[in-house]
Amino acid sequence: MSAKNITSASRIAIAAGVAASTVLLLAGPAAAHVSVQPQGEAAKGGYATLNFKVPNERDQASTVKLEVNFPADHPLSSVTPEAVPGWKIAITKGKLDKPLEVHGRKITEAVTKVTWTADGSEIAPGYFQQFPVSVGQLPENADQLIFKAIQTYDNKEVVRWIEEPTANGEEPDSPAPVLKLSAATDDHHGGGTADKSGDDDHKADEKADEKGHDKAASAEGDKKDTHAASSSSDTTARTLGIIGIVIGAAGIAFGVLAGRRRTA
Repeated sequence: MSAKNITSASRIAIAAGVAASTVLLLAGPAAAHVSVQPQGEAAKGGYATLNFKVPNERDQASTVKLEVNFPADHPLSSVTPEAVPGWKIAITKGKLDKPLEVHGRKITEAVTKVTWTADGSEIAPGYFQQFPVSVGQLPENADQLIFKAIQTYDNKEVVRWIEEPTANGEEPDSPAPVLKLSAATDDHHGGGTADKSGDDDHKADEKADEKGHDKAASAEGDKKDTHAASSSSDTTARTLGIIGIVIGAAGIAFGVLAGRRRTA
């Protein structure tokens, strides 16, 4: 290969390396955004535990606050955050334009926002933190839920993860966390196996109660039979005792009379 060709090949390799590095630099920050994932499955019409994952993207600042806004178009009747050590939790509720009916009762307000504020802890550079929340009942007429989040650093910088996915599927610069919903399950609790196990345990308890009741009834019957047999035995013994006394008395009287006759 000539020197000219070697030089050209070197230039191409350097250009490719620079391009690859640029892609990595651009892809890095975009990939490290606030996201949401279910623990297990998030089924339509069911309940689920969600993890909001918050990475720290700054080298010289720590994350000290996270605000997660819940979807107004699909309000959730139940939102229960899990305690996170070193963080205070504030829950904001709002009135619903249209009340929800859940398990036979009307819900007139729902959680609109959950805020975590550092209280002795923070997300330092190079680390991330997860914030679990139990939610339900998930909508049956939606394929996904969008949670707009706001991340605040200790240098007062605020990053808004609020951009919704585009129609062509491209990820925006500051995407909002999106929860994909899976197909509905029969139990509507997002954990069919566990609920089925609970039902089986309940049935087993009922059977055990029935068996216990049968055993108790049988024991009571045996006790009554034993008591009856004992009573019958006592009556027989008394009767035989009385007969024996009568016979003994008669024998004594007969002996006395016989003795008198001999004397006479």
